[in-house]
Amino acid sequence: MTETLSCDDVEEIETIRDHDGYFKVDRYHLRHRKHEGGWTDVMSREIFERGHAVAVLLFDPILDKLVFIEQFRPGAYAALKSPWFDPNETTPWLYEIVAGIIDEGETPEDVAKRECLEEANCPVHDLRPIMHYLVSPGGSTESTFLFCGRVDASNIGGVHGLDHEGEDIRVFTLDAETTLNWLDQGRFSNSMTLIAVQWFKINHQNLREDWC
Repeated sequence: MTETLSCDDVEEIETIRDHDGYFKVDRYHLRHRKHEGGWTDVMSREIFERGHAVAVLLFDPILDKLVFIEQFRPGAYAALKSPWFDPNETTPWLYEIVAGIIDEGETPEDVAKRECLEEANCPVHDLRPIMHYLVSPGGSTESTFLFCGRVDASNIGGVHGLDHEGEDIRVFTLDAETTLNWLDQGRFSNSMTLIAVQWFKINHQNLREDWC
């Protein structure tokens, strides 16, 4: 087995910002060491500089319910134009968990609490880290800090979000059994929600014991 390679095994020759708008795109010219020795040729890659995000699966251990949101996603709308999706069975309105981008000076925990109030009008009483993962490392810098948050879901619902950000977010609850049925049926179609609900499936009973 070869030794693990690191950032020290990458030679960054030049980086140019190709687009500097709401989203940013950088063009990297670089090469890296090979597993069996030597170096690759210099390659040119456009990288989507998305920023870093936080996502929170909200769980009420007393009621055994989870809180989800539904909102329109323009990226999903564009993707669904491809022949890989059946327009009669897919929609750009996705079932998700609360999420948001980390602004300068914020911690992931700060963002988790802020976004739960903005998107779901739901204060969080406890946060449990799940994992920190790269979203699409082939072409984007984005990573997500994933949490599970303890909440009171007894009065959750309605439509929330910030008007100036174009948010129109429907908030709803599902009991744990229905949530896991939706998981098996493939009704969650985005990575942050899939990872969080898969984690919940494994940790459901331990969460109830700890938080109840």
